[in-house]
Amino acid sequence: MFFDQPSGALMPPRAAINAAYRMDEADCVAERARAASLSPTAGERIAALARKLVLEVRRRRIGAGGIDAFMHEYELSSREGVVLMCLAEALLRIPDAQTADRLIKDKIGGADWRRHLGHSESLFVNASTWALMLTGRVIGLENGADDWASLLRAMVTRSGEPVVRQAITQAMRILGRQFVMGRTIGEALERAQEGEKRGYRHSYDMLGEAACTRHDAERYHNAYSHAIAAIGAAAARRGPVGGPGVSVKLSALHPRFEFAQHDRVMAELAPRLKDLARQARAVDIGLTVDAEEADRLDVTLDVFEVVARDPGLKGWDGFGFVIQAYQKRALPQVDWLIDLARACGRRLMVRLVKGAYWDSEIKRAQVAGLDGYPVFTRKASTDVSYLACAKALMAAPEGLLTCAYATHNPHTLAAVLEMAGDRRDFEFQRLHGMGEALYDQVVGPDTMGLACRVYAPVGGHEELLAYLVRRLLENGANTSFVNRIVDEALPVEEIIADPVARVAALPAAPHPRIPLPVDLYDGQWRNSHGVDLTDMEQIAPLKAAMEAVHGWHARPLTTANAAAGAERGVHDPADRRRQVGTVTAATPELARAALEVAHGAHRAWDLTPADERARCLERTAALYEEHMAELMALAVREAGKTLPDALAEVREGADFLRYYAQLTRAGFAVPQTLPGPTGERNELSLRGRGVFLCISPWNFPLAIFTGQVAAALAAGNTVLAKPADPTPLIAARAVAFMHEAGVPREALHLLPGRGSEIGGALLGDPRIAGVAMTGSTETAQAINRALAARAGPIAPLIAETGGQNAMIVDSSALPEQVTRDVLSSAFQSAGQRCSALRVLYLQEDVAAPMIDMIAGAMDELSVGDPGLLATDVGPVINGEARETLEAHATRMARDGKLIRR
Repeated sequence: MFFDQPSGALMPPRAAINAAYRMDEADCVAERARAASLSPTAGERIAALARKLVLEVRRRRIGAGGIDAFMHEYELSSREGVVLMCLAEALLRIPDAQTADRLIKDKIGGADWRRHLGHSESLFVNASTWALMLTGRVIGLENGADDWASLLRAMVTRSGEPVVRQAITQAMRILGRQFVMGRTIGEALERAQEGEKRGYRHSYDMLGEAACTRHDAERYHNAYSHAIAAIGAAAARRGPVGGPGVSVKLSALHPRFEFAQHDRVMAELAPRLKDLARQARAVDIGLTVDAEEADRLDVTLDVFEVVARDPGLKGWDGFGFVIQAYQKRALPQVDWLIDLARACGRRLMVRLVKGAYWDSEIKRAQVAGLDGYPVFTRKASTDVSYLACAKALMAAPEGLLTCAYATHNPHTLAAVLEMAGDRRDFEFQRLHGMGEALYDQVVGPDTMGLACRVYAPVGGHEELLAYLVRRLLENGANTSFVNRIVDEALPVEEIIADPVARVAALPAAPHPRIPLPVDLYDGQWRNSHGVDLTDMEQIAPLKAAMEAVHGWHARPLTTANAAAGAERGVHDPADRRRQVGTVTAATPELARAALEVAHGAHRAWDLTPADERARCLERTAALYEEHMAELMALAVREAGKTLPDALAEVREGADFLRYYAQLTRAGFAVPQTLPGPTGERNELSLRGRGVFLCISPWNFPLAIFTGQVAAALAAGNTVLAKPADPTPLIAARAVAFMHEAGVPREALHLLPGRGSEIGGALLGDPRIAGVAMTGSTETAQAINRALAARAGPIAPLIAETGGQNAMIVDSSALPEQVTRDVLSSAFQSAGQRCSALRVLYLQEDVAAPMIDMIAGAMDELSVGDPGLLATDVGPVINGEARETLEAHATRMARDGKLIRR
């Protein structure tokens, strides 16, 4: 059996959501543009109001503080903007002076701060231009900018002095205060009173990175619970709409909030959210479930639906959901929410946002080799999608949804007002510290009388960091509206341009500089195709295909004429009772006969045009992807790989094939002309050396096996491939695919069997022109001695061996990121990788809490059958490996301090 997630029949709205996920971006943008279109006269009214709003924003910003001007001055296209983000992300959590000094010196030394001084009309920006803000006061520089530059260079040189460290730390704290409403909920509620007097409402978000441990989740749950009580007391029964509310991140409430842990999430997280919702109902405030990354959307919808249907919430209209317009799945979520509200018999709240994880979504899809992106690749397309969603929300049947439109864009604001007509049963939303000059024009009885809710983060500086970086990334980019609105060089007409018209005028909907994940390498070679293991529509056929293949047999694949050895069974390391297949071993005599054939075939293969050799490798890569389910099944059952690792194994094998195909064309197709004297022509032609013996490991039985063989074949060598004893089956399928792709059987031979017997028969023969191996240091040394002892030319040995891999962590590192990386490196593939983390060094100042977090995160790992998606750690390869690990653990428990086992 493979996978463990029920496919389940989808209700039509959920089916539509999943269909939108797989839509071609151009088709999706065209659909959203049709849905968002308004009449020409409506467009004129929108443009007129947006123009008025922009001009007033620019007028009001002169001399004012605020983060909008700061984001423009230090946009992330500048070196200084990147430096600020790095400092803000790390500096405030560093407890020791020495590390803080080194970080400051490293980050600010090469940046040109002088060009920002006096460039902005905002006092806040000029103060923050290395602000030298100490205890909130700007240190005066009376002698002009040149002296400023000299002073800064001198201060950087003497950055160990406490005054510099304190000044820059204070500047980071002041910067952070622009994003955070208060360190505690009490402080935030008090600070919000001034805004409430002006007509603003607030939704409080308790800051913090996603929970890594059960203790983290309990702490966040308690923080939300305390905040609900405090907000409820301050709300004084004004209701979910008129009073303040709270925003909740599900990743903070459970350490494994992810699709693969669906059963745990539904059993453990859903009751926690239900408890918080009932608390919010008791004090009659709103509680909104924040949106997170796209790969968590399905499980978020499941949790939200279960809680929304809770009979204990009857009569409460404060349960809310966030829709991210930059997702292709945004529009059908509106229909889903309408149907859910109708089924629950009460109103649901919905907040429409544009989205805050764009960079991560793009990169994640590229790394995963997905068919497309879950988000739009152009900002204008996101704006169009937002308008389409807003129009659908406005058209929702009365009494089902209470809508909030989160935007800092005057055109978007004006468009929403145009759609609303005379209606005022909705609110706008903005981020704390941003968009004030815009919303002060429309909020309150003295202006347009509109309602606006401020998304107000709450937390100390330690909790601020992840949120701060996200805001800097989102609003510091030079395409951000927050950035553009204060740029006087940009014409107002460009800023208020209708995004529907803008998209229609583009030559193509997808951004030309953001290729599809498959085309990531700019035409040099094709990125390997992946499978989205958070999408049931892709999981279901993969599961069926993996379960349809079984009963493999590996035998020597060679044209040599000699007898093979005995046959034995190959068993699943996760369950030794389960036989995966059988293998027939190659004998030493067969190995020597194969060497004879390979040696004779070398010249013909070496003279095969490089382009044809490359095409053989590319055809093999296509066969790998075509038979991905079979190869994944083998990786799981023969090698004990978890499903994500099995997928990565096949993709890495395909990547190796295409990479070496590209290198073959570049280095072997045409002789390279070398520099030389006039009248003399020197050329360098690359040729294969002869027969290569490739000895691969069991921990990467397809990827490394393929990499060794593909590199040797690409260079014009013939190959004797010796797979690891525990994993001959997947190697046999790989060689069969290579033969099918056009690699001559005489040029590539598979020799399964015992390493000592095959190596003993071949290594002393001078016809072995080179060896590529991955394995233990002892084996590499034995091969090296065998090659050195023989007569004939010196043969290269390409050896990848194990070692004691260490990670060194100082106090500037984000603990949650350290924890994720430690767990991934130490326990992925059950720790059986050459690159697996063996030794972790932590700076003493932060060691204790980091160790606690790592240990707590280890407790959340699932150890079991690698064929189940929920499994994080599968089996070690065999009993011998298990005994080695147990002996090491026993020794470490005796000689050191056991933290977890």
